[in-house]
Amino acid sequence: MKTKNSTRRALILKVAFAGLSVCAAQLSSAANLTIATLNGPAMLELKKLSASFEKANPDIKLNWVILEENVLRQRATTDITTNSGQFDVVAIGTYEAPQWGKRGWLVPMSNLPADYDLDDVVKTARDGLSYDGQLYGLPFYVESSMTFYRKDLFQAAGLDMPDQPTYDQIKQFADRLTDKAKGQYGICLRGKAGWGENMAYVSTVVNTYGGRWFDEKWNAQIDTPEWRKAINFYADLLKNDGPPGASSNGFNENLTLMSSGKCAMWIDATAAAGTLYNKSQSQVADKIGFAAAPVAVTPKGSHWLWSWSLAIPKTSKSQDAAKKFVTWATSKQYIEMVGKDEGWASVPPSRKSTFARPEYKQAVPFGDFVLKAIESADPNDPSLKKVPYSGIQFVGIPEFQSFGTVVGQAISGVVAGQTDVEAALKAGNAAADRAVKQAGYQK
Repeated sequence: MKTKNSTRRALILKVAFAGLSVCAAQLSSAANLTIATLNGPAMLELKKLSASFEKANPDIKLNWVILEENVLRQRATTDITTNSGQFDVVAIGTYEAPQWGKRGWLVPMSNLPADYDLDDVVKTARDGLSYDGQLYGLPFYVESSMTFYRKDLFQAAGLDMPDQPTYDQIKQFADRLTDKAKGQYGICLRGKAGWGENMAYVSTVVNTYGGRWFDEKWNAQIDTPEWRKAINFYADLLKNDGPPGASSNGFNENLTLMSSGKCAMWIDATAAAGTLYNKSQSQVADKIGFAAAPVAVTPKGSHWLWSWSLAIPKTSKSQDAAKKFVTWATSKQYIEMVGKDEGWASVPPSRKSTFARPEYKQAVPFGDFVLKAIESADPNDPSLKKVPYSGIQFVGIPEFQSFGTVVGQAISGVVAGQTDVEAALKAGNAAADRAVKQAGYQK
């Protein structure tokens, strides 16, 4: 016969075990997300504001891995191709998303909440992040390329920047505005080696000079008159009118130079406007003018199309939580948060409704221009002559990461004075030819 004490003890134990079971259930439902992203201003703002996401979702803990652009690409590619499952969310772009989605490496971005309003996201960004009609990354921001310039320096020199400059005009302006004794450089351009660093910009120069990476039979076209003319122009421009150490400058380094008043002109991503027009981050916020990316022989491929997106590897063990975060980070709600925290100039543009907002139009005077550049960039028709690949500032095949980096290193070496254009292009052509031959593209 049970005593009252034994009954009481049994009840206490039962309640304790029930409590432990609840705790265990809570622990098992908690998610630790590791997010790999780049060290750009927009992504750093995302990390800052993500505290509000964690507050609203106490069962989700965010761990951030912030990396320099080239390193991020290497780490993300290694993680996804080896199935290591280190990351739950990765920042990737229009180069990786369709290829990785095709191979089944990414979680499809389907069954999104009704209030997400996917149709509001710029269509060219959605298309660029899709394979066979399926979206594999949610655009964090979408960009093209354009010319930024110092209105005050142009006015003082009696120069007028046309809406659509040519590269010959850019050279003339740069020559006039370079004053190295004052630490003032006529032009800043990407020189840092990398398929997504210097080659993102250099490819657009090659395109507009009439060049292409491959002909229709996948024969490399790097060692050609068009490439030689483009690279000689680019390298000479940086050597004569660029800052010292230009071969080490990528997007972030040039953003710092431009926002601190060192550059008279800079041709790069439209996304840079968020910093350049932000008075708390730019010393020349009220002096920045804008124009289209320059052209030479043809306007085709003179401006790029890119979208940094947030994607979820199939190896993530917390896919539902990851999708919840990615959806929040690319939502209209998040855009509102950035507008209130940093100002509308710093909002990452990816939605038509953002470009239409009066606050955004006032903060970013060229919003309509940017949207037109984004919507008119055609990755399927990037050059004067026909090509077998898709992509404006890249070749949309897996092998491009390898040979694009080799070519980028060779051209960076030209800017640094370590090699000449002829040698660089011969080496690049051999690397590209070898890569596509081994992969079976050449028949």
